[in-house]
Amino acid sequence: MTGRKVKLAFIANDCARRASYRRRKKSMLKKIKELSTLCGVEACAIVYSPFDQEPQIWPSESGVQDVVEKFRTMPEWKKHKMGNQESVMEKSIVKGKRKIRKLEEENKEMEITMFMFQCLNSSRVQPQHHMTLADLNLLSSVIEQKLNDISRMLEITNVTEAPYQPQIQPFVDTNLKL
Repeated sequence: MTGRKVKLAFIANDCARRASYRRRKKSMLKKIKELSTLCGVEACAIVYSPFDQEPQIWPSESGVQDVVEKFRTMPEWKKHKMGNQESVMEKSIVKGKRKIRKLEEENKEMEITMFMFQCLNSSRVQPQHHMTLADLNLLSSVIEQKLNDISRMLEITNVTEAPYQPQIQPFVDTNLKL
């Protein structure tokens, strides 16, 4: 039987919360024991709970003290290198934002390229009133890049004619009011 997706939120019902705590604590301690045994690593756990008088300690008090002491004697630069959950999440968010920005740029360039090909394929070009100055500059650079690609392809195929060297300048609207 597969487990259903659990909504991660505080369990308001005391009885259900206590039952969930006991089940999950048992599973967590079992996983820590498996990790320690299978991978040969030193691990420990201390669990404080309002449901128990004493904290749950695994594997033993002396085992926990050994692991904590090793961590305390670790050089500060190693501790800092390990990071914490907050720094890991911040790095992940920054990486995700960079990826989104890159995809947005790629999408915009693809839209502009599609517009350029639509203009080339149709006999009557529809005016694009929604294009900004940045869009027009991007269109200009896409056209220039495509012309450079064509020139390169002509050179590769040894065409005897001189390759076309585009002299396109970015569109600048002189009527813009600042």
